[in-house]
Amino acid sequence: MLVNEVFPSKYIKADDLKGNDVAVVIADAQMESLGNDQKLILYFQNKEKGLVTNKTNAGRIAYLYGDDTDGWIGKPIVLASEFVEFQGKTVKAIRIKPPARAAGSPNAPASPPRPAPISNRAHTEIDPPPPDDIPF
Repeated sequence: MLVNEVFPSKYIKADDLKGNDVAVVIADAQMESLGNDQKLILYFQNKEKGLVTNKTNAGRIAYLYGDDTDGWIGKPIVLASEFVEFQGKTVKAIRIKPPARAAGSPNAPASPPRPAPISNRAHTEIDPPPPDDIPF
């Protein structure tokens, strides 16, 4: 039995992404109480869990779409898992990436197109299959 199954979280964790970049569209941005703190939580279209947004990720979205969180509604972003340093340890965290081309953002570079996998070769970590819609 997995602890995450016994005590499910209403917020996305890096492990929920299963190593894939996941394209999402912001449905809502609201302040919620977590412990003694108020945190900005993003919710996404067709997803159940929200993302507790830290300063780094909020800054990345603001770079793409402006400082007003009301202007983020309906905008696409990509959730990715990266290794970061936290309290002296290396841990996985969710980071925001721009979509292939962020509408209305002259600063967002276009991502290079992903090459199609060669059909007669098994997928590896170097050449993973295209990401499926990851439920969270």
